Amino acid sequence: MSSFLFFILPALGGYALTSVYLLKNPLVLHRRKRTAFYCTHISHRGGKRGGGAAGAGGTQMIELDCHLTHDGHVVVSHDENLLRQTGHDVRMSSLNLQDLPVYKERLEVTFYAGRFSSGADRKFALLEDLFRKFPEIPVSIEIKENNSQLIEKVSDLVKRYNRDELTVWASVNSNIMEQCRRTNGSMPYSFTMTRGAVLLLLFYSGLLPFVPLGESLLQFYLPHVINRTFIPEKRILRNRLIISLLEMLTMRKSLFNHLAARGIQVHLFVCNKEEDIKAAFEVGATGVMTDYPTLLSSYLSRNTNQS
Repeated sequence: MSSFLFFILPALGGYALTSVYLLKNPLVLHRRKRTAFYCTHISHRGGKRGGGAAGAGGTQMIELDCHLTHDGHVVVSHDENLLRQTGHDVRMSSLNLQDLPVYKERLEVTFYAGRFSSGADRKFALLEDLFRKFPEIPVSIEIKENNSQLIEKVSDLVKRYNRDELTVWASVNSNIMEQCRRTNGSMPYSFTMTRGAVLLLLFYSGLLPFVPLGESLLQFYLPHVINRTFIPEKRILRNRLIISLLEMLTMRKSLFNHLAARGIQVHLFVCNKEEDIKAAFEVGATGVMTDYPTLLSSYLSRNTNQS
């Protein structure tokens, strides 16, 4: 036993020291990932309605979700069922584009209870129109359903407008992400939920510095925002103790700094108060996602060291 410890303890010590060194100096083993964009200011759900607010708020990236109408148009919408957004209990996939209802006059901001968004233009936006309106702004598109037609149409639009390097595949579902990458492997992509869990396992085991990563972005909740402003559907995420544990496990500055050094951007959301924006940057986020682009722009202009 003593001879075994004589060999194993130095080996473990050497492994730990090497892992810590490479965590802080990842370019010893890995080439820094290069993307066509670097974004500090990201508009969540397009800055509330289809990118209009984002365009006025100085954003560097638009985050949005897409769904397909019955007649095959790719529409910018967070929900496939339109009850929350329009008051009509109907699925977008069951309607033609011309039959889509309009947004409610006042729509509650999901991650800011008691606050509402409004706008003169209450029509749903087409992804193609957004690409035309913001030809040089990166867009992160979350795909929520394993719909090959939707994925192919999004990819076709990306190619048509020469946006392969400026458009990001995003999904929490690894199967959907695999389909997205098979359809268009030229687009950068973000971590799925499963890959995020693997990332944490690699980090805590010390293996992360040795493992190559294909993702270009990590987009994740700032956990205390869930506690304060958003009641998720899953019961486990309604427990404050669970959220506190999640924050302790995931909000690791050394992890985020390592990813950033490898060229992987870390975007935390949804930060709708200055205290949230400040907390996100302090923990190592390279970018912040918000429903209020002008609020984030104001914060960045007053804290130039963060931009």
